[in-house]
Amino acid sequence: MTINTIEKREKLTGWLLILPAILVLLFVFVYPIGRAFWLSLFTENLGTELKPIFSGLTNYSRMLSDGRFWQSLWNTTIFTTISIFLELILGMSIALILDKSFRGRGFVRTVSLIPWSLPTAVMGLAWAWIFNDQFGIVNDLLLRLGLIQTNITWLGDPFRAMLALIIADVWKTTPFIAIILLAGLQSISSDLYEAHAIDGANSIQSFRQITIPLLIPQIVIALLFRFAQAFGTFDLVQVMTGGGPAGKTETVSIYIYATIRRYLDFGYGASLVVVTFLLLILAVAIASTAMRKLKVVGANGIRPYKSQL
Repeated sequence: MTINTIEKREKLTGWLLILPAILVLLFVFVYPIGRAFWLSLFTENLGTELKPIFSGLTNYSRMLSDGRFWQSLWNTTIFTTISIFLELILGMSIALILDKSFRGRGFVRTVSLIPWSLPTAVMGLAWAWIFNDQFGIVNDLLLRLGLIQTNITWLGDPFRAMLALIIADVWKTTPFIAIILLAGLQSISSDLYEAHAIDGANSIQSFRQITIPLLIPQIVIALLFRFAQAFGTFDLVQVMTGGGPAGKTETVSIYIYATIRRYLDFGYGASLVVVTFLLLILAVAIASTAMRKLKVVGANGIRPYKSQL
């Protein structure tokens, strides 16, 4: 049996092994988005008595002048960008703390995962009560500390409502990033830090020249996962603000839900799904490319000190 024949059999075996996974992905991802694209070519709403009428790309041209869609896209971008930025900083800090050896470390690691394990809808309801203007603990603490004189309507003001959503999301999902980064920290050999210290490096230099470059793969994974999740957030916003006030916290997913379930505009709702999916894929592709380049730069950026001995 020749080497080429063995290689061909190995490739065939590999394809056969991954074929079930490919079929599942096609069924879960490709079929729904293909179905949505097909529905987006029709006008199906109360005006047509919920009967599909072929209209081509009319729904997509309508989207260009839909101010509510662009507002929801902007809200989603703001929410996603700020949340992920804060989660990365806090997640890195928590991971560095949990990587240290101290009494009760296992218990602390377990407790730190509680926010991530809670159902988002339940957690969102709890935060809605925390920021309640009449009975919320936030106003109560601020009043007791003398920082405010009257209750603040946290969820009734556009800026403060968005701030409340970001705080709630950061509280829930920071442990996810922390646990991924902690796994990366555990894989870094302590010998690297010891050798770096012997060569005269301090802790900040070790963090910048060893920890960050070697954590780039985990950072990339965490950011991509969180970007996809935050961009499609629904339950947190629905429970806390419902997209209000005045649509200033309405995300794309909330707008799609309202279009399909409240207004029964199935054709236009399908077009919103397709465009949002394509935007998400484009953003993830751009982020993946940038992170891969950053990974290469980070890997090449490890410069060992010249020994002073």
